Parts: sequence; C-alpha cells; structure tokens
Amino acid sequence: MSNLPALFSDLALILVTAGVTTVLFKWLKQPLVLGYIIAGFLIGPNFSYFPVLTDRSSVETWSEIGMVFLLFAIGLEFSFKKLKRVGGSVGITVLTIFITMMLSGFFVGKLIGWTKMDCIFLGCMLAMSSTTIIAKAFYDLKINKERFTEGVIGVLVVEDLVAVLLIVILSTLSVSATFDGKELLYSILKLGFFLLVWFIGGIFLIPSLLKRVRKLMNEETLVVFSVGLCFMMVVLSNLAGFSSALGAFIMGSILAETLEADMIYKLTTPVKNLFGAVFFVSVGMMINPDIIVRYWWQILLLTVVVVVLQSSSSTFGMLLSGASLKDAIRSGMCFAQIGEFSFIIATVGMSFGVIDEFLYPIIVSVSVITTFITPYSIKAGLPLYQSIMRIIPERWKSGLSNQSSGLKVKSGKEVSMGAFLVRQFKNIVIYAAIIIAVMLLSFSLCSLVAKHVSMPWGNAISAAITLVLMSPFLWAMAFKHSKVHTTRKLMSGNKFNKTLISLVFLFRFVVILIFSYYALRQFFNAGFWSHVGVKGGAWINMGFAIVYCFMLRGLTPVMRMYERMEKRFIENMNKRQTQHTFIVPEILKENFALEKMEISVASPYAGIRIEESDFRDNYNISLVSVERGDKVVDLPGKDFMLFPNDIVTFVGSEAHLSQLKSRVVIEDDVLIKERVESDVDIHRIELQAGSFLVGVELSNSGLRDRFNAMVIAIERDGRFILNPSANIVFLEGDLVWFVAGSKMAAALIGMVNPPPKRKQF
Repeated sequence: MSNLPALFSDLALILVTAGVTTVLFKWLKQPLVLGYIIAGFLIGPNFSYFPVLTDRSSVETWSEIGMVFLLFAIGLEFSFKKLKRVGGSVGITVLTIFITMMLSGFFVGKLIGWTKMDCIFLGCMLAMSSTTIIAKAFYDLKINKERFTEGVIGVLVVEDLVAVLLIVILSTLSVSATFDGKELLYSILKLGFFLLVWFIGGIFLIPSLLKRVRKLMNEETLVVFSVGLCFMMVVLSNLAGFSSALGAFIMGSILAETLEADMIYKLTTPVKNLFGAVFFVSVGMMINPDIIVRYWWQILLLTVVVVVLQSSSSTFGMLLSGASLKDAIRSGMCFAQIGEFSFIIATVGMSFGVIDEFLYPIIVSVSVITTFITPYSIKAGLPLYQSIMRIIPERWKSGLSNQSSGLKVKSGKEVSMGAFLVRQFKNIVIYAAIIIAVMLLSFSLCSLVAKHVSMPWGNAISAAITLVLMSPFLWAMAFKHSKVHTTRKLMSGNKFNKTLISLVFLFRFVVILIFSYYALRQFFNAGFWSHVGVKGGAWINMGFAIVYCFMLRGLTPVMRMYERMEKRFIENMNKRQTQHTFIVPEILKENFALEKMEISVASPYAGIRIEESDFRDNYNISLVSVERGDKVVDLPGKDFMLFPNDIVTFVGSEAHLSQLKSRVVIEDDVLIKERVESDVDIHRIELQAGSFLVGVELSNSGLRDRFNAMVIAIERDGRFILNPSANIVFLEGDLVWFVAGSKMAAALIGMVNPPPKRKQF
C-alpha cells in the first residue's frame, strides 16, 4: 500500500485538535476563534509536547484558501453599494486611524531605540486591522447583521486598499530611500481602474448569465459556479498585482447584487468554516513563547498601543464622520488588533533587508495576542457605551446619541453647477475606464488576427474591430446627455454657466478624439505607413480620428446598443433591491431599517396570527411581507397565520429589530437532539377461531380507540394487503401486522387470542 501524502495526516491533526478545542471553548462560552488559535499553538513548531505538522507549505496554502472564503463571505454580505453609502464616514475614519497609528508607531519605535526604517515600517504595520479576524468575531458573536458592522467592514475594506498603496510606497523607500510620487500615482490609478472595470463588467455580465441559466441551477451547480467565479477573480487580482483577498471580496460584492446571493452565502458557509478553521489554526502556529519571553516588554507595549490607540482613534474618526456615540464606541472597539497585511508589510521590509529580523516575530506575537483580545473587546463595546452614558452630563447625551454629520448632502431638487460638474467628471472617469479596458482586450484579440492576416489588411481589420467595440462607450462619453432640463436651466442662468458647460462638452469630444487617435495609432503605426508607402501617417491618423468622431455624432439616433447595455446594467444593479416590498429612503435610514428574519420552530410567533403578536405594541415594529416558499405576501392582514420557516420582513429601528430578533430567530442549544427512547414497535398476531376480530370490519374493531394500535398490513393466503382499507373484514387465519406500544400490544394480543382455559377435574 502506498504511503499517504503528509497533507492527510496534517489535516487530520489540524481538524481533530481544532474540533476538540472549539468544543471546549463552546462549553466555556468563549469565541471559537480563540479555540482555533490555541489549537494552532498546540500543534505548532513551538510546542514540543504535542504532535507537530510535517508539511507547513501545504497548510499555508489551505490557510490562504480559508482567507479567500472569509473575504468572499464578507463581500456577499457587504457589496460596493454599501461602501458607497458609508463612503464619507469611512474615509474620515481611515484617515484618522492611519495618522494616529503611523505617528504613534514611529514615536514608540524611536522610544524603544529602533532604527528609522524600523519605526516607519512599525507605524504602517500598527495601522492595519484584520478584516478576517473581525469578520469571524462578528459571525461568532452573531452581530454581523447589526448596522454598526456595516461601517466597520467599510473601514476594513478601505484599509486593505490603502495597504496595497502602502506596500508600493514602502518598496520604493526600501530600494532608493526616497519617495516616488509617480509610482504611487500609477498604483492609485491602476487600483481604481481595475476596481471600476471589474465591478462594472461583473455587474453587467454575471447577473445576466445567472438569469439565463437559473432554471438549470441546483445547489450543486450553484456552489461550484460561484466558487469558480471567486477563484477566477482571485487569479485576476493576483495577475494585476493585488492580493487574493481583494479579488475574493470583489467577486463577493458582485454576487451580492444577484438574486442568488443569499443561497450562495448559505451554500458556501460550510466550506468557509472548514478552510477558515485552517486559517486561524495557522495563525496560532505562529505563537512562539521564546520570542514572547525575550521581547516581552516591547510586545506588551505595542499590544497596549494597538488596543488603546486603534480603538480610540477609530472611535474618534467615527464621531468626526457623524456616527452616534453608541455606534462610534461599538465600532472603535472592533479595531483592537493588527492582522495579515501587517505580516505582508513586515515581509516586504525583510526581503529588502531594511528592517531588523526581530521585528517580524514581535509583530506576529502582537497580532496573535490582539487577535485573542478582539472578541472580548467587541463584546465590551456596548457595556463601555452604557458606562460612559451614566457619567457624562445630561445636556450632552442627546447630541451624542443622535449625532449627524454636517458633511451630508442636503436633500432637495435645487440645481447646482457644482453637482453638474461632479456628475460630468464621474461619468468621464467611468467611461474612460471602460474604454481603456475594451482597448486592452481588443488589442489582445487583434494580435491573433495579425498572426493570420498579413499587413496591411490585418491591421485594417484589427483597427475596424477595435473602433466598433469602442463606439458605444465613445458615443456615450461625448454625446449622451442626461438631465437635459437641468442642463438647459443652468445654461439659461448666466453667460458664465453657458460658457463653462460648453467647455465641458468640448472637453468630452476632445477626450474621445484622443482615445480614437490612440487606437488607430496602435495599428496604423510607422511600420504600417512605410509598408504602404505613405508619409505623414500621424496626420492621417488624426484625420481618420476626427472623421470617426463626427460619424459617431451622426449615429446618435441609432445608438440604441449603449442604451440597452446601460439599462441592463441598472437592472442588474438594482435587481436584488426590487425584490423587497419597498426600499427605505436615504433620509429615513438613520432611524429605520428593513430586516428579514426566518421564524424558528421554537419561536413563540410560530403558529399564531399577526393580531396575536406583540410586534407593534412591545417593539414598535411593523411586518411588511412574508415569504413562504415561492410565494410572497405583501402587507398581510391581521388574520394571517405565521408558520415556522416563514421569512418575514420587518421595518423598525435597529435597536428594536435587535430585541425582536432574539425571539424570532431562536437557535437550538444542541445541534443534534436525541429523541426520548420509544417503545413503539411492529407486532404480529394470527387470528384464531373464536377471536373477537374475526368477521369484524377494521373500522368497527376498536383497535385505534382502545389500544392505540394502527394496522399496517394483513397477510392472507400468502399475500400481503398493505395499509388495508377501513371496510376490510378480518378472517380466521389472517396474520395482522400492527404498530403499537409494548403494553398496548401485549393487552391486544392477550385479548385477541386469550390463553385456553384449564379443564376442571
């Protein structure tokens, strides 16, 4: 028999150890992630009293897969639309955290006596919280649906994006000890370009594809398809120079806009839990007691800095962005740790040899300790808020509890030149990203044409294909006009507005002219013109570009292709929201929220009518719809009966919804319940002459009423009569098979065939 690869024994060791420790931590009512970390320490290389892993590289691969699934799950619940909604507060919070932690890390490093580069890298590492750790803690504590977690995840996503830029900056500092502004600008533009293209392309293509194959999808095909898309985006993200976690999050965000999002999340959760366990076990394997003992006071100092300053700076950032004191404190207490991007930053410094080797194990130790603290820190958020509210003056409480941002856009329909310019700039950026993506794709495809068709015809065909593919988006950038009435009103206001708007339209035309010229120059280059014997090729290209752009202007009446594409994109973007009975307007989202809850079997609301519930009286919550199977009942009446597994949509405040949820969604304390042992069994009796059942119909036999016995079969003349009808007549010699309890069966058998009487002598 061939030997099994070491991966099998390693996985057995990981999962068995993790299973034992997590059961123990569940019994102790502690977060499961801590059990995984302890399991990792026990089987890691730094604990000699337990079997250790033999194939660390394979385990690291599995742990990275776990991180991918965790970020994929976060994306499925978050989506970029939510990031847009919390964008202002997220930006302020991230800026506050980074300034505070980078300065704190630098000065703490100087205080310890480390070098300048060590201090710079330390500041960057301390500024990075862990998306995976916080997300896991949210799931374990069952608070991932609460409103404040939305802002926390938004901050973490932006931090991960900023981390990509930090790595670029630190790499250039490590090589040349100087800051390269051009490299940073290029990285920012590349990151924005890929995010925009991936999101727009994904929203346009994937929901449309799922819609076409929806009838062919079952649970198996859906989970395979969605996980395949996730790893495809991971590969694309890696090829573009970004992290695999970013790619997984993006695909999760795209799929979050589809109707299948909830089902995909449900189906991939077991896979996420399995690989996530390996990820957190691998974190625990990095615990090194020798390092902790050797650098104990530096580790302790940095741990205090992270826990105190990460929490306080993020809380302050949330308050600056307009969050209430409650949300700010609960959010801030989530950031009391550093995570995986800190390891990557440390690895960059070590690979270039600009930081000391001891810094990496110190950061790992701080990360593990703060990871251990995180669940308790998150749980402490609400008690801390309640304690603060008890000691602050009464006149402050109202403002801090209902603080609103002064940065919010005013509601209204007023016409604004600033809003017009912002909208125009945003559209130009979006169209430019799409056009560049189409050009790059076309250039790659047309290189295949050039291999089979020689110059000049190959170049001409490739140029024609490229211009045709670009034409809908070039037309939309230059000539598509939305909100025509608003634009005319602005132009009629004064001459300055009219001149400025005219310049904007001219700029749009110039931009598409530049794109057209660049596309033509790609194929009609100097080699092409010399081949055909023509001089001044650049001017000819410009002439072609001008003619082409004016032709696009003339195609406005027939340019319906783009309008259909845009309509498809908007439908896909809003499809999931349209499944709700209604959408809460932005102006009401500070006080109201929609939330779906599935009524558990153990819920007190299962099996009662709406009028018998206390939704409105005790919780000030309204029930707006009920999903039962494929049917949706909007605004059900007071006589509507609620059943277990109904998915009910409630509208109310976040606090009231949270209180109600504990009574609607009730999880069993025990996953598998053991049934009380039953003595019901199948029995058989043969009807003999003189039995009281012979000649009697089953319906008149009294078997069910007197003995609680159910006849399931009658064996007569060698054949079985299964589930006999009520009017069947029992005959002598019938073998009657029935189900009953042991006592009732004994009583029935004794009565049907009583023992023969003894003869009297």
